[in-house]
Amino acid sequence: MSSPQRAQVGLPGASSVDIDHAAIAAMAMSSHAEPAPRHRLPPMARRGRGAVSNPAPRFDARETEAFDDGWSTLDSWAELPPLPTTLTRDASKSVIAWNSSPDLGFDRAVNPYRGCEHGCIYCYARPSHAYLGYSPGLDFETRLVFKPDVGALLEKELRKPGYVPRPMALGSNTDPYQPVERTLRLTRSVLEVLEKFGHPLSIVTKSAGVLRDLDILQRLAARGLVRVWLSVTTLDNQLARRMEPRAASPALRLAAVAALAQAGVPAGVLAAPMIPGLNDAEMEKILEASAKAGARQAGYVLLRLPHELRQMFEAWLGTHYPDRARHVLSLVRQTRGGMLNDSRFHDRFTGQGAYAELLNKRFDRAVRQWGLEKRTDLETRHFAVPGAARTDVAQLALF
Repeated sequence: MSSPQRAQVGLPGASSVDIDHAAIAAMAMSSHAEPAPRHRLPPMARRGRGAVSNPAPRFDARETEAFDDGWSTLDSWAELPPLPTTLTRDASKSVIAWNSSPDLGFDRAVNPYRGCEHGCIYCYARPSHAYLGYSPGLDFETRLVFKPDVGALLEKELRKPGYVPRPMALGSNTDPYQPVERTLRLTRSVLEVLEKFGHPLSIVTKSAGVLRDLDILQRLAARGLVRVWLSVTTLDNQLARRMEPRAASPALRLAAVAALAQAGVPAGVLAAPMIPGLNDAEMEKILEASAKAGARQAGYVLLRLPHELRQMFEAWLGTHYPDRARHVLSLVRQTRGGMLNDSRFHDRFTGQGAYAELLNKRFDRAVRQWGLEKRTDLETRHFAVPGAARTDVAQLALF
């Protein structure tokens, strides 16, 4: 059998692009074929940042390509200065985001921030920054948009006649406890409103900063109104620092799980995302460590690479793990029907094929082994609009 035909293309001084013609030809047979790789700018890695590129938003009419002007300009990119974080006020008039996805366990969410300083290279929320006219790359980590009136706007929406409470998700898009929360405290303002209304919620975060709000979380937990999920992607500090440079270390996340559990706050762990050939071998160890820390539940999500994220993740792999980049991408394609992403409902979180099925079986076995099946149901019966006559929300929930 002849080996697949590959070719190296590139510009002088720029990173080359490895094109697998056989893979592209095979994908072209699909009704959702991927575009062929394009020339890329040289790596733009900055200290303390996750992305190594800053691709133009997919809605832009113009794109930037590498070009050698003969003055070694591209070589100078190897010594780029650190990027500061900037904050922009969001003038939104509403803050609850609604969804009807069959893949999600919630139908509403609040995100105090757009963009996330944690800088996780795999974050599926990165492409959402394009709607603001920003790049899903370094812009997503450095050009943050915040909602200063998120608490007041949320209260206004909860007071609307006919509102029926169901669990509110915090952290469904960007992390509610990213570093800027230390000073802006917008997530805390959301918790204060939800506590006042007796509204159930779930939190997903990579930050031990969630413990700053332990006082509120304990009171919510006593009424069956909250559960907190810590996302633990790896136990390898070096890999974590490269993948999610400004998130808490794995040890601190597990310590946060232990502190929450000890305080009586239901805590779970998400081993997410699982990246074939990079961190998926750690799944069982992550779940074991989580159970020992006091986690009650666990979940996992397979790597997703929507829109610009595909190009960005390839560039990141080529920069940090060039020896295994091709293998990782090959395994990802095996779980996505020959492509790097599959956005179809019911398949996008777990994938398909033998490799994805094996990952799912490993997860199920580890969950049973470590007792991570203690589901926490959240209460809606405590919901009441302050200052208004109480409505029987249990009856409203039937409609």
